[in-house]
Amino acid sequence: MTKNVYTVKQVNAYIKNMFTQDFMLSRIYVKGEVSNCKYHTSGHIYFSLKDESGTIACVMFAGQRGGLSFRMSEGQQVVVFGSVNVYERSGSYQLYAREIRLDGEGRLYERFQALRRELEEMGMFAPEYKKEIPAYAGRVGVVTAPTGAAVRDIMNISARRNPYVQLILYPARVQGEGAAESVARGIHMLERQGVDVIVVGRGGGSIEDLWAFNEEIVARAIFDCTVPVISAVGHETDTTIADYVADLRAPTPSAAAELAVYDFRQVQSRMQETDLKLKRLLGQKIQLARMQLRQYVTRLKVLHPRYQLQERQQLLVEYEERLKRCMEGKIQKERHRLALYIEKMKGLSPLKKLNLGYAYVEDEKGNSVRSVQQVRKGSVLSVHVTDGVIYTSVTGLKEEEHGEE
Repeated sequence: MTKNVYTVKQVNAYIKNMFTQDFMLSRIYVKGEVSNCKYHTSGHIYFSLKDESGTIACVMFAGQRGGLSFRMSEGQQVVVFGSVNVYERSGSYQLYAREIRLDGEGRLYERFQALRRELEEMGMFAPEYKKEIPAYAGRVGVVTAPTGAAVRDIMNISARRNPYVQLILYPARVQGEGAAESVARGIHMLERQGVDVIVVGRGGGSIEDLWAFNEEIVARAIFDCTVPVISAVGHETDTTIADYVADLRAPTPSAAAELAVYDFRQVQSRMQETDLKLKRLLGQKIQLARMQLRQYVTRLKVLHPRYQLQERQQLLVEYEERLKRCMEGKIQKERHRLALYIEKMKGLSPLKKLNLGYAYVEDEKGNSVRSVQQVRKGSVLSVHVTDGVIYTSVTGLKEEEHGEE
């Protein structure tokens, strides 16, 4: 039985792909005590997180240092946001940090994780419940604060991409007491308005500022909504329960506007390209039809009785010429054979020898005389020569003597 054998590179790549496809590992919060912290000259920070059960290697690259507002040191209790992935060269996994905070908000994170686990077990994050975002939305509902950068970004990007799309804003409270209930009411109201897609979000902030989007009432409003919902809460590094439940997560409100509002100029360009393609295909089809028509006309000419008769007449002429050539060849061949037989008969004819001065002698009985012993004195012989027969009588005999060698 043949067994599959893989290289180390293939195994490490496969494991890395498994880590990459795991949604939880791509956006995860991990808390623990800082250990072996080293600031590299390149700007990268290498450290470990440990607790009573074990240790995990971590790295924050220089490009992510904006997510760190303090200088890390040994023994600090921190919460690290990032992704767990495999470093293929060594075959080891580590936490790639994008944001690091001191663990002063531990109870909020515990509530966040507990609700996330509960809702995940209920299936509210399952991909089979995700609704597809319409490609060409005509009415877009927005649940956010009526003032602030988020709503301005959404309006500006929407106007730039497609001024014909209608935006319906529900001015919700997005922070503080009653914010979660306000966001949930906005989702229900816009659903009843019959919009094509709903954007729910706000600008960035601390975990307390974003907490309204971590409440179960908001999660259930998003999950139960029959209209597709795009979450756009905070910055790219911020993750809320609303992001997990929503049909699509946008890293920022600006990105949500780009996902919800189709670019009218691109649609126009595609329509023009489609029009040109349609005309080109139509022209090709007409050209093909004309070519087929010419072929049918030619075929009709070929199938016409007059043409068929002419073709058969021509064929008969060719057969006649071929038969004539065959007969002439056969006659020529037989003539050649006859000439060979004539020459062969000439070679066997006694007349040819007689012409050379020889004669043919017979006795009275017609026997050929070849020896003197066949005749006696007085015998009558017939001598055949070229132009006749000589009758003669034997007057004497002389037998030649042949000596032995």
